[in-house]
Amino acid sequence: MPKKQSKKGRSRTRSRKPAEFVKVSLTDIDYKRPELLRKFMSSRFKILPQSISGLSAKKQRKLRSEIKKSRVMGLLPFTDRHALG
Repeated sequence: MPKKQSKKGRSRTRSRKPAEFVKVSLTDIDYKRPELLRKFMSSRFKILPQSISGLSAKKQRKLRSEIKKSRVMGLLPFTDRHALG
């Protein structure tokens, strides 16, 4: 009977979060500031995940809701096909 090979899985260590590439406070995150919100969006205007943006959970939730408000108001596009000017 052949010997069983050990399973090589992912390591259980957590990777460190990247440093915040944009220092921002909760009061800075506002739907009326699309130039700031755009820094947290990809080239296809998708919201960057928390692991890439480096924001805390509270700030990420606020960012998500403010980006959604800004999209509805017409300050930010929903997709790259809706890009403004």
